[in-house]
Amino acid sequence: MRIRNIVGVDEMLKGNSYFIDTLDNGSVDWQAVFNNNNPIHLEIGMGKGQFLKTLAERNTDINYVGMDKSKELLWKSCKLLDDTKLLNIKITNQRAENLELIFPSSGVERIYLNFSDPWPKDRHYKRRLTHNGFLQRYKNVLVSKGEIHFKTDGLALFEFSLEEVKQMKGIELKEVNFDLHKEEPIDNVMTEYEEKFVNMGKAIYKFIAVVE
Repeated sequence: MRIRNIVGVDEMLKGNSYFIDTLDNGSVDWQAVFNNNNPIHLEIGMGKGQFLKTLAERNTDINYVGMDKSKELLWKSCKLLDDTKLLNIKITNQRAENLELIFPSSGVERIYLNFSDPWPKDRHYKRRLTHNGFLQRYKNVLVSKGEIHFKTDGLALFEFSLEEVKQMKGIELKEVNFDLHKEEPIDNVMTEYEEKFVNMGKAIYKFIAVVE
C-alpha cells in the first residue's frame, strides 16, 4: 500500500495524546502510561487503526498498543482516536525488529498480526513477520500462555507461517482456520483489509498460537 507523505507529521504526532515516541525514548513503563496493571495486547502493523479501536471500545479492561513503521498511518490512527474518549489505547512508531526494546520484560498477553506484508519473493522470506526470527521476539515479550493471532488473505504466506510455528520450540498452534468467514466467530473484529477482501469473496486464513 502506497502512503502519501504528510507534511509536518512528526510534530503532529508528538502533539497527540495517543502517541508514544519509542524511537527516541526506547523502553516504556506501560503500567505508568496507562496508570493500571491491566493486560496488554499489541498489534504489529496497525494500519489505519480501525481494528484496535474497535477492540479498545469493547474491552475497556485491556490496554492496547498499536505499532506501525509508517508515521502517516499512525497519524490516521490518531485522527480516528481523537473522536473517542478511550483511555486504554496508545500507538507508537516502531518496527517489529525492535519489539524487545519497548517491551523489555515479558508482559504482553496477546499479539495481533493482521494482513502483514507477504514479502512474496523467496529471498525476502526473513522479512515476513511470521519468520522464526520474529516468532522468537514474540516469544520473548509474551507472558506464559500468551497468544499470537495471525490473519491473512494469502494462502502461501499462511502455509509458510504454519510451518514456521510448527518448527518453533515453545510455541504451539491452538487454532487453525482456512476459511474464517465460512462460519465466522461472533467475536471476530475485521480490519479495513479484511472487509475489502471478504466483500471480494476471498477466503481469510487465521491461526492462534500459544507460548508454552
